[in-house]
Amino acid sequence: MDWEVAPEGLYKLLLRLRDDTKGKLPIYITENGAAYPDAAAPDGHIHDERRVAYLRGHFGAAQRAIAAGVDLRGYFVWSLMDNFEWAHGYTQFFGLVRVDFATQQRIVKDSGYYLRDVIAANAAI
Repeated sequence: MDWEVAPEGLYKLLLRLRDDTKGKLPIYITENGAAYPDAAAPDGHIHDERRVAYLRGHFGAAQRAIAAGVDLRGYFVWSLMDNFEWAHGYTQFFGLVRVDFATQQRIVKDSGYYLRDVIAANAAI
C-alpha cells in the first residue's frame, strides 16, 4: 500500500508513551502489519520476505523498548489471514496466511512461520 516502514518510529513512540504516562499504563500494540503482494512460488509456498523483514524490524524495536523500560504487554500482528479491507476490498494482503477467496484454500506464508518461531523463542529473531 506504499506506506512508510519505520520501525525506529515505533521505538520512539513507545518511549514517548512511557514518558508521557510516567510508565504507569501498560501498552498493547494492536493491528500492526503490512500489505504486500503475495503469490505462490513454484514450490507452492508464499515467500513474503518483505513482510518478514517488516515484522523483524518492528519486533526488534519493541524488544528494545521493553529493554528501555516500556511496559509493553502485547503485540498483535495484523492479520492472521488475508481478508476484506474496507477501503480496498480483496486487493490488499496483510495476512500471515494466504486465503484463496475463490477456493478458501489457506497457505501459511513464510511470515507465519517466522511468527511461530518468534513465539517459540519468546524474542525477536
